[in-house]
Amino acid sequence: MYPTIYHAVKDLFGVDLPFLKILQSFGFFVAIAFLLAGYFFAFELKRKEREGLVHSVIRKVMKGEAATQTELITNGVFGFLLGYKLIGFIWDYKLISANPREYMLSLQGSVIGGILLAAAFTLMKYREKEKNRLPEPKLMDVEYHPYEHVSNMTLIAAIAGLLGAKLFHILENLPDFVADPRGMIFSFSGLTMYGGLIVGGLSVIYYAKKNNLDFAAVIDSCAPGLLLAYGVGRIGCHVAGDGDWGIPNYHAKPSWLSFLPDWMWSYNYPNNVNQECNPFIQGTWEHMNCHCDWANTPFLVARVYPTAFYEAVLNISLFFILFALRKRIRIPGMLFSIYLIINGTERFFIEQIRENTTLFKIGAYSVTQAMFIAIGLILLGITGMIYFRKRARQTPELTHEHTQP
Repeated sequence: MYPTIYHAVKDLFGVDLPFLKILQSFGFFVAIAFLLAGYFFAFELKRKEREGLVHSVIRKVMKGEAATQTELITNGVFGFLLGYKLIGFIWDYKLISANPREYMLSLQGSVIGGILLAAAFTLMKYREKEKNRLPEPKLMDVEYHPYEHVSNMTLIAAIAGLLGAKLFHILENLPDFVADPRGMIFSFSGLTMYGGLIVGGLSVIYYAKKNNLDFAAVIDSCAPGLLLAYGVGRIGCHVAGDGDWGIPNYHAKPSWLSFLPDWMWSYNYPNNVNQECNPFIQGTWEHMNCHCDWANTPFLVARVYPTAFYEAVLNISLFFILFALRKRIRIPGMLFSIYLIINGTERFFIEQIRENTTLFKIGAYSVTQAMFIAIGLILLGITGMIYFRKRARQTPELTHEHTQP
């Protein structure tokens, strides 16, 4: 496993670049996931606008104003924070590269570096505004296309999604949070994908409503990209070995799967980012309730189902299917409803072989947070299909058949 990009580059290419230790593998793939989701989101909104399914709006915007104090202060603060950490890292490179994660979560940094970048960012904003300044600012009509909101919505989804992922992880592991609240809040690991999906999704819907965008068109446009982003994010989970693995797999690989590498059937996640050698140290399975020494056994003592890999393959495959169907589904909102059902069904079944925290039990059957949310997504998707179909019958002009391309 590759906890950081440094480990991957060194193992795959034999190049030792210590500064890459600051790039966490999971975070790297999450960033790629957001970029891909944003790209396909904009791609779909552009298509829908060409076909007359969504429309641009004209807004009054003041042009030629001087830079405001708020703009200058905001840029200065951002520049200071960036310089404080970035230049601090470069300045004490040898010392910090040994443990970049600890440095990023500490108050350590370079004050001089922060001041220099704060001044640079403030000056750049000032000069930018002065370059476009008019003798007398004018109120002008500016056309805004739906796809131009994608960068804002992606940023909002990223911030809200990460906060939601952390919040749901805390709620799922309250005893661990009580024992070490600071460690859990500021840790780079410990993110619940469904928390990110729910909070990020709600924030995007709120933004769409606030900006008078048809929410059904917006959620349909982002549905295929969400599957792709989820799959790419799961690649990050697998590559880093962040704990999103399955239960012990004691079964021999079936003969009909003999063409697959052994790690696709069961894996021990060596050098995983959590540095866990026994994933069941809490006694979820009594026969595995034992301690181990990471220094001597830097891998899981029991091979497990690589569920993150399975989810990556499934979701990326489902992305291609949903992307191929997007033009054939005529009722706005229906594509997203199908996405909810697909996502919930996939996660519900993968939870049967996935190691996770139990919320409650129904007899001997354990129900996890993800399983509970998955059922909710399936029900929400079914409800959405009924609602959007009824909405289309009542207002047939909303369906694609009644829109001229």
